[in-house]
Amino acid sequence: MDKRPQLLDVVALVRDRPDLGLRRGQVGAVVDDAGGDLLLVEFADANGEAFAVPALPANDVLVLRFEPAA
Repeated sequence: MDKRPQLLDVVALVRDRPDLGLRRGQVGAVVDDAGGDLLLVEFADANGEAFAVPALPANDVLVLRFEPAA
């Protein structure tokens, strides 16, 4: 089973969040632990400007991997 996302992990949304203006598949970075099951995830545009920093349940995101599994 995968571990809880950690600080600075790159993550993708696993479901639409129309209440936040976010769609499934959007990529962000974990910037803080908001307590309990919540993570602060920063979503930025192509220029690096943050457009959303919502507190999301950990099960709303999937950690993206860049290296092969050991």
